[in-house]
Amino acid sequence: MIDSLLLDLSGVLYDGDAVIPGALKAVERAQRSTLEVRFITNTSQKTRASLLGHLRALGFVVEPDQLFTAVDAARQWLLQRDLRPFCLVHENVVEEFADLAQHNPNAVLIADAAEGFSYRNLNRAFQLCVAGAPLLGVGYNRYFKSGEQLLLDVGAFIKAVEFGAGVAATIVGKPSAEFFRQVIASTTASPERTLMVGDDVFGDVEGALNTGTRACLVRTGKYQPGDESRISGNFATVDSVAQAVELALQGRA
Repeated sequence: MIDSLLLDLSGVLYDGDAVIPGALKAVERAQRSTLEVRFITNTSQKTRASLLGHLRALGFVVEPDQLFTAVDAARQWLLQRDLRPFCLVHENVVEEFADLAQHNPNAVLIADAAEGFSYRNLNRAFQLCVAGAPLLGVGYNRYFKSGEQLLLDVGAFIKAVEFGAGVAATIVGKPSAEFFRQVIASTTASPERTLMVGDDVFGDVEGALNTGTRACLVRTGKYQPGDESRISGNFATVDSVAQAVELALQGRA
């Protein structure tokens, strides 16, 4: 029996500005059912408002309280600890942290900074961490897909700073167990009766399995042939989110 459904965004529902075939009807079907649907993402090149707008422009009906982002989680983590971050983030989300004090930083936040991942910026993050600043990352993803290309994701840059400074980052997005627990806590379901659907066998599937949550890998987005053999554990592998929703509704995931 499945009571709640967690859906990754990019690569599962859409690829850039193109809706993945069958995704709109699949989400509509899930939303009309008794499933408690949540949308979760590590995407850190768009603000929360921009993500909601993008989803709606593509035709998806998503309420604000159904969307959970790693950027939101990072902001809350910093606020709760009253930290002044050095924000190595994408220019599109700088405003999300604009009201946090950032002078004389005593923490480092790394998100998908794209061209901001210069030696100067990474070295600044390294120096702060060597001096004792905690390192916060929005995810540990290895790569993401944009159009037909696979692109290096934020996890590689976090790893570089961890290696250089000899520290371990706190990850607030997928595959963090705390992130999954936070999303599931917003529903009435238990992890055992929750299904996570994603295209990343590590961040989505393995991350979910490590929290006792059921998981389903879709062969869209960043999926590469053989991904289903790269981790251990029991999970479903299907061709699309439409099939994943069918599994959830039938309670067979």
